[in-house]
Amino acid sequence: MKYPVGREIPPELQPVLRKAIRLEWISIAYLISAITAIYFTLGSSQAMRGAWLEDLLSLAPPIAFMVATRIRYKPPNARFAYGYHRAVEVAFLAGALALLIMGVFLVADSVLKLLSGEHPPIGMVELFDWQVWLGWLMLAALLWSAIPVLIIGRIKIKLAEKLHDKVLYADAQMNKADWLTAGAAIVGVVGIGFGAWWLDAAAAIVIGLDIAHDGLKYTRGAMKDLLDGHPRTPDESAVHPLVPKVQAVVAELDWIEVAAVRMRELGHVISVSVLAVPRDENALLDRVEAAGERICALDWKLQDVVVAVVRELEDAPEDVLVRPAARAGATSR
Repeated sequence: MKYPVGREIPPELQPVLRKAIRLEWISIAYLISAITAIYFTLGSSQAMRGAWLEDLLSLAPPIAFMVATRIRYKPPNARFAYGYHRAVEVAFLAGALALLIMGVFLVADSVLKLLSGEHPPIGMVELFDWQVWLGWLMLAALLWSAIPVLIIGRIKIKLAEKLHDKVLYADAQMNKADWLTAGAAIVGVVGIGFGAWWLDAAAAIVIGLDIAHDGLKYTRGAMKDLLDGHPRTPDESAVHPLVPKVQAVVAELDWIEVAAVRMRELGHVISVSVLAVPRDENALLDRVEAAGERICALDWKLQDVVVAVVRELEDAPEDVLVRPAARAGATSR
């Protein structure tokens, strides 16, 4: 049996990874252009400030993905015997915390400005010898920050599901949600233009709540992974389909009396630990090796599979136990 720690994604997914890397470089370049456009049209609008901050924070996931990609495929060594796969989770947590903190700050700041009754003015600017209302430039910058990134986000989601990459998925979800930020900021700018000054602060509160919601959601997901929670799908909505598949394979091993199946995520791969109480001790080494290979063959993401034989299982949670049915007249596989 091969050493249980996997190092790379399979060859057929290498083009998918390269496409994801190219798309992240495009995202970084695009976000820098959107951040620059909004910065030069900020004015005194609180909603514009919120949109600018969210675009600025949107740089965190693609940068984290690029950094983690260069680290996580390094081979295991004496210091890191399980490899560097969890670089993804560290990057995921860092980006999520940044979102959460900035979202809370923006909400608090906007509430204070709303309560103080601050009226943000939007004046005129000179553009090519023309006097132009700054609000029009604000609206153009907001549209540029929303429409292209919505398309990019949809593409990233498909790539993230194939790679089982939660940093890429979180980045895609942020991209898809940017239309809400831009829409809220547009409402704020238009509100100022029509004299409804309070719409600006209200829009900024909506943006801040959206940022904080994303930050809280992804912080919880990252912490669950770091605490070796049950593997889940990239969107954190359900248990990963590989969990019941692994349990089903173990349930087919008639040489096992009872087994505890434990699974956890190591970045973009999944670790499996099977503690098995055998029915008899005949050819155990061959049986253990065959069981590990069957589990590994299910999916490339199962790259840290260990099957160990124990005399008994004490205090094991009932929901991790699998009890294969013995086949009549069979004593070995």
